[in-house]
Amino acid sequence: MSRDFATILASQSLAIGTWTQIAAPELIDIIGLNGMEFTILDCEHGIFGIETAEKLARAADANDIASAVRVPSNDPVAIMKALDAGIRYIVVPNLSSAEDAALAVRATRFGPHGLRGACPCCRSGGHYIRNWEDYVAAEEARVGIIGLIESVEGFENIDEICSTPGLAGMMFGSFDLSVSMGLNGDWRHDKVRSAVETMVDIARSANIPVMMPVFAPTPDECGELIAYWQARGVNCFVLGSDKILIASAFHDWNLALRR
Repeated sequence: MSRDFATILASQSLAIGTWTQIAAPELIDIIGLNGMEFTILDCEHGIFGIETAEKLARAADANDIASAVRVPSNDPVAIMKALDAGIRYIVVPNLSSAEDAALAVRATRFGPHGLRGACPCCRSGGHYIRNWEDYVAAEEARVGIIGLIESVEGFENIDEICSTPGLAGMMFGSFDLSVSMGLNGDWRHDKVRSAVETMVDIARSANIPVMMPVFAPTPDECGELIAYWQARGVNCFVLGSDKILIASAFHDWNLALRR
């Protein structure tokens, strides 16, 4: 059985994964075979949709790593399709309010208290659900929303967002937040770090696990950032992206061989 995000988020041990933006199952193999615990299938910035994400999730299952999907927007239909495809954790981008968070959570719940459509023939239930009541109880216990805050508006509403029942985790996007602050991608700026620190403290006070993206271009700086956030109680890190790691490797090899 593959690792799952519920276990990763609940653990006090270091967990490292990445973003998958290249639609290649072989890259999922490489991520898993080289010791990472998870990947997030990026349907917002990756040039692929849920049909491809499902195939990538199968590759993650085969390599015993957890997978989540970042949907393009806070769209209940997109969330429900990902869940029906058997991808149990959903990263919802640009949460800006408690209402946004509540809408995302409702998309993971069946009626009458949620929005998720009921279908007995989907991958999440083995393609033919014979005992619907047991399936609903099991499914709602094993799926979750990871809210991604990446704007000034989201930062200003962080207390209310973290008070929303049902959130499985929070993530804070320093790069987008810097753009929203008018800092043009300067994710290292003191103002950005201070805002993220505040959001981490509020999420942890609400007993919501935090996943932290780490975009530094070198392993040394990434290691420093991981140590810094671990000291603040964060243990789960999303390293670069598959594109960043591959581009860095090509750059380093090319530079070394041309000296």
